[in-house]
Amino acid sequence: MRPEILNPLFSSVRTLDGVGPKVEQTLGRLLDKRADGDTEIPVHVVDLLWHLPYSVIDRSLRPTVAAAPEGVVVTIAVTVGKHHPSPAKNRRVPYRVHCFDDTGDLTLVFFHAHKDYLVAQLPVGETRLISGKLEFYNDQAQMTHPDYILTEEEFDSFPLVEPVYPMTAGLAPKTLRKAINAAVDLCPDMPEWQDAAWLAKQGWIGFGQALRDVHLPQSPTDVTPEAPARSRIAYDELLANQLALGIMRARMKKASGRSLSGTGDLRRRVIDALPFALTGSQSTAAKEILADMAAPERMLRLLQGDVGSGKTVVALISMLAAVEAGCQAALMAPTEILARQHAATIAPLCEAVGVRTALLTAREKGKTRDAILEDLASGDINILIGTHAVFQDDVAFRDLAMVVIDEQHRFGVHQRLALQAKSGGGTDVLVMTATPIPRTLSLTLYGDMESSKLLEKPAGRQPIDTRAMPMERIAEIEDRLAQSLEQGVRAYWVCPLVAESDVSDLSDAERRYEHLNRRFPGRVGLVHGRMKSKDKDEVMARFKAGGIAILVATTVIEVGVDVPEATIMVIEHAERFGLAQLHQMRGRVGRGTGRSSCLLLYQGPLSETAKSRIAILRETEDGFRIAEEDLKLRGAGELLGTRQSGIPGFKVADLAVHGDLLAAARDDTGLILGKDPELKTERGQALRVLLYLFERHEAVRLLAAG
Repeated sequence: MRPEILNPLFSSVRTLDGVGPKVEQTLGRLLDKRADGDTEIPVHVVDLLWHLPYSVIDRSLRPTVAAAPEGVVVTIAVTVGKHHPSPAKNRRVPYRVHCFDDTGDLTLVFFHAHKDYLVAQLPVGETRLISGKLEFYNDQAQMTHPDYILTEEEFDSFPLVEPVYPMTAGLAPKTLRKAINAAVDLCPDMPEWQDAAWLAKQGWIGFGQALRDVHLPQSPTDVTPEAPARSRIAYDELLANQLALGIMRARMKKASGRSLSGTGDLRRRVIDALPFALTGSQSTAAKEILADMAAPERMLRLLQGDVGSGKTVVALISMLAAVEAGCQAALMAPTEILARQHAATIAPLCEAVGVRTALLTAREKGKTRDAILEDLASGDINILIGTHAVFQDDVAFRDLAMVVIDEQHRFGVHQRLALQAKSGGGTDVLVMTATPIPRTLSLTLYGDMESSKLLEKPAGRQPIDTRAMPMERIAEIEDRLAQSLEQGVRAYWVCPLVAESDVSDLSDAERRYEHLNRRFPGRVGLVHGRMKSKDKDEVMARFKAGGIAILVATTVIEVGVDVPEATIMVIEHAERFGLAQLHQMRGRVGRGTGRSSCLLLYQGPLSETAKSRIAILRETEDGFRIAEEDLKLRGAGELLGTRQSGIPGFKVADLAVHGDLLAAARDDTGLILGKDPELKTERGQALRVLLYLFERHEAVRLLAAG
């Protein structure tokens, strides 16, 4: 049950004065609650609290009329003089009101004005404070449609520094400010969930006051991410995140695991059969994983490796340890292409040592699928490789002891909970990601896991010559490609869109395929996400076998495609992709013995961010450094695509700014759960309020479940 103290904040925004159905719908769009058009998703008062100002309008400049600067927001006290209404027969002439102070005259200008309203607002002979931008017309000071017209009494409570919020079409700034102010007023006095010594050290105020300071700034610096009030709330959010992950980790670890050690015979034989020696990183990661598996507690470990760093081999060694112990293992990938790629790598190695593997995706149907399920249930299949179809209700293992989840960020934290529940209480779990994740982001996504990193590339991986060229030189690139094809080279050509779009001028894969196919008839293939899996695999197989020399694709080839003979990567509109994504696509080449190159085609003029991305990519192939730079340039939300990946998006915290606070929140979580694992103390009860406030209540449910 949600703590009663939070009920006012989790009531509908419709309870606020001035918010009807239409405004609620617009707010839902603005606050990203109804971005997909789902009108059933409730918009709560609390959602407004997290909609923070990004700038301010400073109205504290109080000059006389004669001293007022042009084009700057000022607040001037004037006496109202004569009204000059628009002529009845010509409404296009503005309504003017003459005002003055001791130093000069000021004309207020209104288009399409309502006379009765202006007469009431600006009574002749009375003093009014006018706020807005002043301009000069024929050497006369004037203000068109002032932002505010206030009496002296109203001015006494008027905030001279006005917050500016991100907006959306159909919503007036005053309507939004009024709703947010009402939401702030509804915020109850919260119990203090932070450690008193930590608060004092940071010099932070209480949560309620911090919230008011953020929404009622006194200066431009008050709305920056580094401002003390905002840092306080960001830390609250990061602590809620880390606490939820900590509780999840404790509950998963509590599930009785089992010791899996095995003889080591299968692993030795597979390692000896590899055409290369394991890197130091691979050996270290394998030892860490095997030690976890041998321990009686359940394993939860993250394996991070850059493109081509050899994660699949480490995963196979881990799964073979489970097979040696008489159990089964499963490897789950997010796409069919990736699942089949893993199967193609793993199956021959397993077959050579007498270990049986099987592939299960949505494409396996009827008798084929039934036979796989039967052999899986009997234990005849040792390792199952597949997509999320691996965890469907009718898929039963005889004894599943080890699960490897690849490219896990595409499943999301909530899906991980569900998958782990389905895979049985004591199953060891290894998560792999081919997208190196910055430490700060890793802690928010995988704070419930131990971590291993593969920092080297296996022997034989070639450096990639990365160059940037303007789109205007595309004909020159085609000519160079023609020369390369004569030498038996294969190439990828990536476009940002599948098909031509009315709303975008970006290149599309279908038109590029048609163009290249005219120049290189019969030697070009096309792959994109809208194609059927069977058709995609057919084209990929032809490319791999050399039946086609150029593969035109969208980012569907970003992960899991391994064609050592491909040595050229052309990326159109490189300025539109994120750094990590560009790095992933570049990693499709450099896998064989031939010299490899990556050409980044860009459409000028480039923004500063795009210039930085391209410069970093040319400078380094270190995926971990690239991931850190990507976080700085784009922020966590965009980095992995929050909406698509199920990543818990942060409302206040900015990982590029608050990384140090995240580390502190992780340390604090360890202390909290060490002393009070059930959150039953006074601070523990306050922390339960925090978890609900930031909608991490799944963790409270885990506590209740024991």
